[in-house]
Amino acid sequence: MINEQIRDKEIRLIGEDGEQLGIMSARDALKIARDADLDLVKIAPTAKPPVCKIVDYGKYRYELARKEKEAKKKQKVIDVKEIRLSPNIDENDLNTKVNAARKFITKGDKVKVTLKFRGREMAHMANSKVILDVFAEKLKDIAVVEKPAKLEGRSMQITLAEKK
Repeated sequence: MINEQIRDKEIRLIGEDGEQLGIMSARDALKIARDADLDLVKIAPTAKPPVCKIVDYGKYRYELARKEKEAKKKQKVIDVKEIRLSPNIDENDLNTKVNAARKFITKGDKVKVTLKFRGREMAHMANSKVILDVFAEKLKDIAVVEKPAKLEGRSMQITLAEKK
């Protein structure tokens, strides 16, 4: 809230150079801000009384946007990569998929390993959980199982994340 939008009876006022000017009415504070050719901005609306500061509003918004942008730069976005397997996968094919997952995990991404069942493969779902367990076992040096094997419809999934 800025200038006339501030409808509180009493506010705590902070001057343009950061010193506290005390508790006063919003009208008096707005008058002081107008005399300095600046804006009155409410910076802590939940405080008792609310805290307002005398600043140049355009400059204040620019500083806030810059801080947000700086905070966004420092964030690490974690992607979830998916690797699909079938129940009758061969050892060498499994090793190739494990190497791909190893690459993803070392980059900092999570890996969702999906075991898809088609047709008659649905009858042997219980035996196929071993494939996911072997997959997780081969990556246990760099990854930890975040979500254990779970059956959802025609697929079984496990999620692996980087060890901390």
